Amino acid sequence: MSQDKKPVLVIIGGGFGGIELVKKLRNAPFDIILVDKNNHHTFQPLLYQVASCGLSAVSITAPFRRIFKGQKNFRFRMTEVVGIDPDKKIILSPIGNIPYDYLVIATGSVANFFNNEELAKNSLSLKTVMDALNIRSLLLREFEMAVTRLQSEDKKILLNFVIIGGGATGIEIAGALAEFKKHIVASDYPELDPGLMNIHLIEAADRILPMMSERSSSKAYQYLINMGVKVWLNTKVSNYDGLNVTLTDGTVLRSSAFIWTAGVKGALIPGTSEESVFNHNRYLVNEYSQVKGYENIFAIGDVAAMINPSTPKGHPLLAMPAMQQGKTLAGNLQRLISRRQMKKFTYTDLGVLATIGRNKALAELPFGKFSGFFAWFLWMFIHLIRLIGFRNRVIILIEWMFSYFTYEYSFRIITQNGKNNVSFTNKN
Repeated sequence: MSQDKKPVLVIIGGGFGGIELVKKLRNAPFDIILVDKNNHHTFQPLLYQVASCGLSAVSITAPFRRIFKGQKNFRFRMTEVVGIDPDKKIILSPIGNIPYDYLVIATGSVANFFNNEELAKNSLSLKTVMDALNIRSLLLREFEMAVTRLQSEDKKILLNFVIIGGGATGIEIAGALAEFKKHIVASDYPELDPGLMNIHLIEAADRILPMMSERSSSKAYQYLINMGVKVWLNTKVSNYDGLNVTLTDGTVLRSSAFIWTAGVKGALIPGTSEESVFNHNRYLVNEYSQVKGYENIFAIGDVAAMINPSTPKGHPLLAMPAMQQGKTLAGNLQRLISRRQMKKFTYTDLGVLATIGRNKALAELPFGKFSGFFAWFLWMFIHLIRLIGFRNRVIILIEWMFSYFTYEYSFRIITQNGKNNVSFTNKN
């Protein structure tokens, strides 16, 4: 693979951790091969705005070849990895076997439906650009179909949006849909009564935003209630058949729009030993990000569980731990090939941010806790500077300013045909 005998470093996954790792190794003596089934990096924290018609999918993505243009030690292969052979030091893919000297698994996470096949089959999740476009198309298609229905009950089913999971993604989608109802429905769909649209947010715990303080959780709950979202606490979903949402207390909600944000699990790749996997869904890694049982295989980000007394369940599944792990691993890989002692990873918690809607957000940062407009401004600023590419930052800033002053959602285009979703006509 390498013509000048540099060690070959294969990185699987171009998420936050993988991108940070490649950047930090720009001038390092490695032959870097990034492998991903997509040709672009996705800024996942803004996927919900694509799903709710607020942003274009193009503005939150960046092609890998553009990001690393001019980086001489970088190559990209677009394919899906189907397995790892640690003994032969190769990864298996449809385009052939790719050998490595060092392997970094940064595949992120996927939706976790807890082995419920019915939920997995009928739910919409929000992990990729395609997921966001599916939700956006479903949202718009439901309204177009509701206009054609004569029965009020049919309209209610189409306009009943059920979101499972009260974490950051869940409350962001719920808030975005509430603003869509307030600012778009009456003007764009005059034939419909906006009151027919209902938004349900269902959370199994006794409060939403469990990763934040009780004060912030309470504030978020009040924001959502005031926006018209129906929040269900201490409630679980036992099943969804494409029309009926069955809750554990026996309640049945009828909806053709069911969005799952209740859990994720690491996107594991077959081939490593059972001892290397923690809790069936993340790789068990040491303080140097080495996968248990392998000296030359590393894992970072959502797919990695670095267990110690301060993090008994691993680090939070957020962008910041992945980026910090990528940065530390870049230094350790260079130390490793020069036979120097590697440094242990130490996570620096820079805080948590969550937004519910216009002028409504929560921020828990090392220098204080905030809510309302200031937290919302912080949320926008931090997300803008983390975006990859100056062009994307400018475009999103303009779109945010335009929508703030005009209350417009510019990207109300149905792009997906919905063939993977159960159609309303099949439910009667």
